[in-house]
Amino acid sequence: MTRIYAALRDGLVTTEGGGEDWTTERRLTDRKPECLAASPDRTDRVLVGTFGSGLYRSSDGGNSFERVGEGDLDSDRITSATVSPHDPDELWVGTEPSAVYRSTDGGDSWEEREGITDLPSEPEWYFPPRPDTHHVRWIEVDPSDRDRLYVGIELGALILSDDAGKTWRERPPGSRLDNHSLATHSAVPDRVWSAAGDGYAESHDGGETWDQPQEGLDHRYCWSVVPVPGNPETTLLSSASGANAAHRVGESYLYRKHDGEPWERLDDRGIPTGQGTYRAVLAAAGESVYAATNHGIHRSEDGGDSWEPLPLDAREAFEAQAVRGLAVVEGQ
Repeated sequence: MTRIYAALRDGLVTTEGGGEDWTTERRLTDRKPECLAASPDRTDRVLVGTFGSGLYRSSDGGNSFERVGEGDLDSDRITSATVSPHDPDELWVGTEPSAVYRSTDGGDSWEEREGITDLPSEPEWYFPPRPDTHHVRWIEVDPSDRDRLYVGIELGALILSDDAGKTWRERPPGSRLDNHSLATHSAVPDRVWSAAGDGYAESHDGGETWDQPQEGLDHRYCWSVVPVPGNPETTLLSSASGANAAHRVGESYLYRKHDGEPWERLDDRGIPTGQGTYRAVLAAAGESVYAATNHGIHRSEDGGDSWEPLPLDAREAFEAQAVRGLAVVEGQ
């Protein structure tokens, strides 16, 4: 059984099933979901960050939700969430204005990991639609080192911690400034991938230095990145020519790159791209990669060579909007 959570601006879509048999529900329709986090080690739990209504947790696969973090989180604008691959009870969230919080008890209590706004570049951080503020767009925990964190500030910096957020470092050489999503893979220690508004970047040394292979990447406003589960030398990326094309006009594309080779655009592979398509949010589970757009949710089981639409009975919920977040878990 596969369980999928998709965050839309007007609610959370929860889907579970397999083959041609899927059931779909709508939740949190008045809460503006912004980000999601789920773990294969705790398949019934999902965190949902909302923009303006705080943080919610479900412990029954999305059937019911409770608000958590009240009194601990200083903002009700939750812009990123993740679960540590080392412990399903270690949860992280980021907020607007930029702050990072950790829970070690599954979300019952939270502690701010202070210091990110003391970094020297903070006066340069800003989010263009709301230039008087900025936020934590992504938090990634290194799968080979539970204390190593990669955090993307939209817009301003990639920041690192080697001690679970006790101290922070910023802007390693070659890193992007507008990181939208970050990815790691347990089979390739020290590899980190970044999809950023100012282009793609990858690190082979745990984020200390970054390369920027752009050959073949004709659209460089990058939104979501994922290494192929069974072949992490292959990267899938969603991208557009700019923010307007990605989020509002709807003209975005999927790209793929094998290490050492140029990017190739994945047109005519069974998933809509180009005109009329908002930027995809990508997620991996098992051996599959999933992509959520305004055309619904598609799945690839061959590293992006081909895609199939999932037969959901709520595809109309995705129309005319950009998906905010996607989480997929496989379990019993």
